[in-house]
Amino acid sequence: MSYLDIELEGTSLDNNDKTYKLSDFHGKNIILYFYPKDNTSGCTSEANSFNEISLPENTVVIGVSPDSIKSHKKFAEKYGLKFLLLSDPEHKLADAFSVWGEKSMYGRKYFGIIRSTFILDKKGNITKEWRKVKVNGHAAEVASHIK
Repeated sequence: MSYLDIELEGTSLDNNDKTYKLSDFHGKNIILYFYPKDNTSGCTSEANSFNEISLPENTVVIGVSPDSIKSHKKFAEKYGLKFLLLSDPEHKLADAFSVWGEKSMYGRKYFGIIRSTFILDKKGNITKEWRKVKVNGHAAEVASHIK
């Protein structure tokens, strides 16, 4: 199955309020990373790391979280992020990639984004995936894989 077929209309917007579909990136390699929340230490570190890596020209980075467009705008501006942030409040994209699930913090169980990264080829097929990502060194590992 090509993930380019997933409809994001109405659910995934960027920090410029534009609506996207993954098919908008047909012909490009996509680094699609899911993160829990803007402006938290781990998510900020991960975003800054993806912002700093060098990638081939035909590659785009897209960060996805359930945060609002307003939150994404502030986050992107505060850290000078050069890549797209998509808002997925109904977790439709997260569900499609099976990264919305039960988590636990301090003994409390809740549902949320399981930090994960996927590389999609130019046709929208997953060529590599990382689940339950540890932030330190992750963006560099992704970059080395895609080159």
